[in-house]
Amino acid sequence: MHDLLQLQVRDFEVQVLTGVYSEETHLPQPLRISITVDLVPPAHFAPDTPLSASKSYLDLKHAASTALPAGVHFTLIEGVADHIAETLFLADERVRRVQVEIVKLAIAEADERIGITLVRHRR
Repeated sequence: MHDLLQLQVRDFEVQVLTGVYSEETHLPQPLRISITVDLVPPAHFAPDTPLSASKSYLDLKHAASTALPAGVHFTLIEGVADHIAETLFLADERVRRVQVEIVKLAIAEADERIGITLVRHRR
């Protein structure tokens, strides 16, 4: 068995140009994004272990916000999830797996969670 460190950012809301239908394509939609990243950890975390031994949570938030290209329309939210995963893989070779959950807030009528979960492994 291999050691594993999971970092998470849960329920981060961002406005993204996405959608298939005409009523969805002209304005950004609110998405709730959760990300789990599996990293290869060091053998031990001592009290004075520097941040470089792990990963900043801000990197996960960046992948789901400012790293998304401005003005680009993603037809499917699966494309948004793929872009987030690829951003995280490119940024750190220790990332082994990325799970991205996206909930489309604009289409919920009774607080249901309508969306996708995409899991990508480093190839």
